[in-house]
Amino acid sequence: MELIFEGKTRAEFVKRGAKQMMAAARTAPKGRGADNLVIAIAEKETIKKISEHQKIFAEKNNAAQFFYRDAENILSAEILFLIGTKYKPASVSPCGMCGFKDCEENEQNPGHPCVLNVTDLGIAIGSAVSVASQLHIDNRIMYSVGQTVLDLKLLGDDVKIAYGIPLSVSSKNPFFDRRPK
Repeated sequence: MELIFEGKTRAEFVKRGAKQMMAAARTAPKGRGADNLVIAIAEKETIKKISEHQKIFAEKNNAAQFFYRDAENILSAEILFLIGTKYKPASVSPCGMCGFKDCEENEQNPGHPCVLNVTDLGIAIGSAVSVASQLHIDNRIMYSVGQTVLDLKLLGDDVKIAYGIPLSVSSKNPFFDRRPK
């Protein structure tokens, strides 16, 4: 009689869940139907490289202590879900929620997000983590990982806001109740 133990299927299950999260993020509603998202997953070796760089990034930028804690914490992940957005004004009128009079003025000042880019990213992240939750995959949205991914330009030069979401299946979510390093 052959048995398949849960521990042997864990990595495969988390990877399959991450792919479902990618679909959920991609199909989440987008303002004016414009899709500016970039979505990827990182496996163990890449997670280690991100963790190492996050410590260097934190030191170089005098970052908050949680950057160091999170750099260690993501090593508990089977998969690291990465998601970010490019900046592209949506040409909505009237708006001005970006701080400029209109989209034309925003475009004359590169480096400022359109409020719809940020909103779309938030909705996509919510859709993705809802899938993780439904699949009982431990997760946590991490700003610190996003900053590191941006510094490494892993999602491309034109992605300006990013987040990382480590994923795990364990008896206790390793991404909560963490102690500072």
